[in-house]
Amino acid sequence: MDWNRVSGNWKQVKGAVKQQWGKLTDDDLTEIDGRRETLEGVIQERYGIARDETRKQIDAWYQSQGWQ
Repeated sequence: MDWNRVSGNWKQVKGAVKQQWGKLTDDDLTEIDGRRETLEGVIQERYGIARDETRKQIDAWYQSQGWQ
């Protein structure tokens, strides 16, 4: 997976991220700033899910965007 596409287009992508994970705040999205590791941590914190599950969700979301 090439996360650089997300990082480079974060301003456009963060709306899709917020749509997928609605508990994320605008401040969270600003903090994440396209960094996958930070996104993983914030999702884990907001949703109370394990790291592996978080990674699976992010991977599935990324693939659903058609950026492969």
